[in-house]
Amino acid sequence: MTLVKLTAVALLAMTLGACQSLFAPNYRAPVEVKREAWEHVKPGCSERDCPLVNIDTVHFPTLPKLDALVERRLLQLTEDNQRGTAPTTLQQYEQQYLASAPARNSSYLQAKVREQHDGLVIVELSSYLDSGGAHGMPGRAFINYSRKQDKVLTLQDMLIPGQEDTFWKTVEESHRAWLISTGMDKDAEFVKTWPFKPSPHIALTYGAVVVKYEVYAIAPYSMGHVELKIPYPRLNGVIRPELFPGRG
Repeated sequence: MTLVKLTAVALLAMTLGACQSLFAPNYRAPVEVKREAWEHVKPGCSERDCPLVNIDTVHFPTLPKLDALVERRLLQLTEDNQRGTAPTTLQQYEQQYLASAPARNSSYLQAKVREQHDGLVIVELSSYLDSGGAHGMPGRAFINYSRKQDKVLTLQDMLIPGQEDTFWKTVEESHRAWLISTGMDKDAEFVKTWPFKPSPHIALTYGAVVVKYEVYAIAPYSMGHVELKIPYPRLNGVIRPELFPGRG
């Protein structure tokens, strides 16, 4: 092949590469997020303590799969207070809840983007059901959505195969550090009553892997939702390397 032909082939390859780069998704840029919020009381109620529903959620115009998933996960947080047929939309949940909720009852649901980095969208979901007692019941959940894979990452997707036991042992070490930081390590009754356990609520945030707990899971209600944060260097060989911030 002549030098001219070689040069032409090289230029063509460079042009194709540039075109691919031009049209490839930019995972460093955050996706568009739109907020939607409303609060409604029970229709026709004029009392002081009317039942109410408060919704504060987010939408992703360019990620319809994630958009639908956020609504579905919020509805899952209401399963303990559903009355009748399970609703399929937040609007339907609101109608069903307000139709039967007594005075001094309220339901709060929130979805917010906690972080976006390296092609990941981390959504934190919150719920709070007030049944008129001394305090309401809160709930939490995370969605780790990979834009590159167009799916939600499970723990198995995050970990190198065979490393789940090591992962939870590392989280347990963070739990021991949390006990020390709160002074609870010196309370033998507390340590016995609230032992370490795994949690399904895991988030691949930029600064650390976060493991969050429901109230009453590893601590009393008054201590809220305990968060354990494990720095990525402690998870070398445990978390898939492409999920480390900056490596994707």
